[in-house]
Amino acid sequence: MISKPDFLEGSGQDQLRPELQVERLEGELYLRFYIPSYQEFSLLATGIREVIELSPDKITPIPNASPLLLGTLNLRGRVIWVADLGQFLGDTTALNTDRAEIPVIAIEEQDTIVGLAVEKIVGMDWFDLQHLIISTSVPDTMAPFLRGEWILDAKENQCLRLLDQTAILGSARWAG
Repeated sequence: MISKPDFLEGSGQDQLRPELQVERLEGELYLRFYIPSYQEFSLLATGIREVIELSPDKITPIPNASPLLLGTLNLRGRVIWVADLGQFLGDTTALNTDRAEIPVIAIEEQDTIVGLAVEKIVGMDWFDLQHLIISTSVPDTMAPFLRGEWILDAKENQCLRLLDQTAILGSARWAG
């Protein structure tokens, strides 16, 4: 808790008012989500342009494109590629596109935007990078795109892996 924020200072007779105390959050804000095999991942919120859920018919399939790509969509007047994030990371479980809506995370860096289709959005949480550890038992296809992981429950062997959006956007896999 912040003991006496500057905006509460006044005549010198002011007392700290508990209802105006601001909780100090540690770390940064991350979006949490699952890929089709129900492995949990996260992305730094500041690198996300938008999170949308859309009908599969809004994604236009492109013939002869990489099998990682589901197609394209119009995101506020801009055509962007949409990829199955799980398959991009080397997971063998394909995203089920036979459903009412597909969650898509639009990530952006400089002038490049890509939509990452995922199984389910969990929500937003604050995490501290100081507690991030190196991912040890991950497939070789996934390792280049990870910055590390947080251990959520050691007994249950539950971890939250942090993806590197720069590595994803700059990957040669898009050309495949």
